[in-house]
Amino acid sequence: MMKRLFPRFRRAASAIGKDESGLAVIEFAYSLPILMALSLGGLETANLAMTHMRISQVAMLVADNASRVRTSIDQADVKELFAGAEISAASVKNFKANAKIYLTELEPNGKAAPNTGQFIRWQCNWGSGSFTSTYGATGNGQNDATLVNGIGPTDNKITAGSGTAVMFVEVAYTYQPLVSNSIFGPKTIHYTSAFNVRERTDQSLKNASGIANLCTTV
Repeated sequence: MMKRLFPRFRRAASAIGKDESGLAVIEFAYSLPILMALSLGGLETANLAMTHMRISQVAMLVADNASRVRTSIDQADVKELFAGAEISAASVKNFKANAKIYLTELEPNGKAAPNTGQFIRWQCNWGSGSFTSTYGATGNGQNDATLVNGIGPTDNKITAGSGTAVMFVEVAYTYQPLVSNSIFGPKTIHYTSAFNVRERTDQSLKNASGIANLCTTV
């Protein structure tokens, strides 16, 4: 009996040894974690790049549109500017809750030397993000030369010419990952932009409509 069974077991064992029908499944199981990591990492990388581009565009949009307001500017105009920024950043995850936009008006302070310099006449902000303006606040430089070189990054200071003003915008956004912060770590995306005011001679900020105050002014 055993003599008849042994050849059968041997043939069965040989057949199992040669069977490769499950090999692809095993190889896929081994490679799946690597494929998932590459796919999710690529997705997060693309989202981070798109978010950088969108935040940069928001900064430029707000500064450009603010500089185009003619004759005089009102807080109602500023509210519309921020509404436009929110629409432009609609594709950015939880933008308003994690972003802060500062719109700053910069102009010469009109003081004689040694107090000649630039000053911030008014500043407005929007968004619920935890961020304080990096480059100053309302009233800075009004009576002294603390902003003689203007505001902005150390290697790219912005100043306004005599008789005009500059709209300077900062946007900061705490990056919200699609997958996990463990891929790139916590990030704050920060961009600035500035445009010279066009055809506006009255640089003071009005509030004719009495809307909720978004700004501080001197």
